[in-house]
Amino acid sequence: MSRNNKKDEVLMNENITAKEVRCTSDDGTNYGIIPTRDALATAEELGLDLVLIAATAKPPVAKIMDYGKFKYQQEKKKKEAKKKQKVIVVKEVKFSVKIADNDINYKVKHAIEFLEKGFHVKCRVFLKGREMAHPEAGAEVLERIWPMLEDYGVRDAKPKQEGRFVNMMVLPKKEDKNNS
Repeated sequence: MSRNNKKDEVLMNENITAKEVRCTSDDGTNYGIIPTRDALATAEELGLDLVLIAATAKPPVAKIMDYGKFKYQQEKKKKEAKKKQKVIVVKEVKFSVKIADNDINYKVKHAIEFLEKGFHVKCRVFLKGREMAHPEAGAEVLERIWPMLEDYGVRDAKPKQEGRFVNMMVLPKKEDKNNS
């Protein structure tokens, strides 16, 4: 069986090669260190599986359990944890160094809408051609934008250059959700 080499593959029943195991059961019974064949016989008597829990321990630890039920409960826990996860959505608003005030106001209005909906907003200034020689001009644009956004969000860090862009991340304020 080449499948036993997989990380998530579980050794159970006849696939356990250790001579003896430290054996416990689902109901809390501790059998101590016993030969693997005796542990297998006990598991068969109970109509359950012998599952290797800690293969690297000396001696290896095995548990007598209903493996199908155990696997089902693990899957159920994973699904429950996935439901509780919050997906972070990052919206991007692009600016340029030579942007007009009315364009800034229009784009800031969209950034505010995103922040009110709970999205993270990445404000980016694209540096074209010779603008790359003066990235501080991009940072100045973002510094002009920040006072318009600070009532709606929290700045993650000062504007910083990343390649041809000067970026600033704005996170939504947590208090706004409770007050609304």
